[in-house]
Amino acid sequence: MALHGDAAMLLYFDIDGDLADHDHWHTYEHLHERLSIPGFLRGTRWLARSASPRYLVVYEVDSVAVATSDAYLARLNNPTPWTAATMKRLRGMIRGFSTVVASRGYGLGQAALSLRFSPDAARQGEARDWLGTQVLPAMAARRGIASACLLEPAPPPPMTREQSIRGKDAQLPWVLLATAYDADALDPTSAQLLDAGELARHGISGPMEHGTYSLSYTVTAEEVARTPPNPLKTPLEET
Repeated sequence: MALHGDAAMLLYFDIDGDLADHDHWHTYEHLHERLSIPGFLRGTRWLARSASPRYLVVYEVDSVAVATSDAYLARLNNPTPWTAATMKRLRGMIRGFSTVVASRGYGLGQAALSLRFSPDAARQGEARDWLGTQVLPAMAARRGIASACLLEPAPPPPMTREQSIRGKDAQLPWVLLATAYDADALDPTSAQLLDAGELARHGISGPMEHGTYSLSYTVTAEEVARTPPNPLKTPLEET
């Protein structure tokens, strides 16, 4: 999966209340704000097809150093009124930065497969090598699949004002993320290449969360740089 950088931030979460309001806020205000921060390259919002939580958001960044950059932390510690109100409605947040340790294929398909897992501590290298050199190439070569990548978690980002509003985030584990231009290719690909027994034989035997998602919205930093931000709104204006 030829991402736009060498790292990514992933967020999995549910939203309490009006889903359309969340999606409007995320598109109208939040993505433009985040992609105006140096180091952010592309943002993509996905909605669950067969998964939990409902939302998966992926921000592609140039490195995990973005997590502690002054510009990023300044935004997190000074949320807009609409962002602060939205933070109170987020539930079950799993969030973190990851390094892209392997990728195959290119482009972004309309559907995504997500596998969250934690390799056995003593066999992380084995799991990384097997997934990167065998599983990802096999995925990318399958009809209907566009791209696949393996993401290894970085240390948790610091607590900020935004996180304190919504509550402490759960730490992001390892993630295998694949996208497909044919959504029907995801389930057989997962069944054949991510069999639980085969995973266990390569050091991945702990709890795993598997799900599929549909593309909702995506935008790049280059597009944002050519577009002025929308006028800020308050939550009251959105009721």
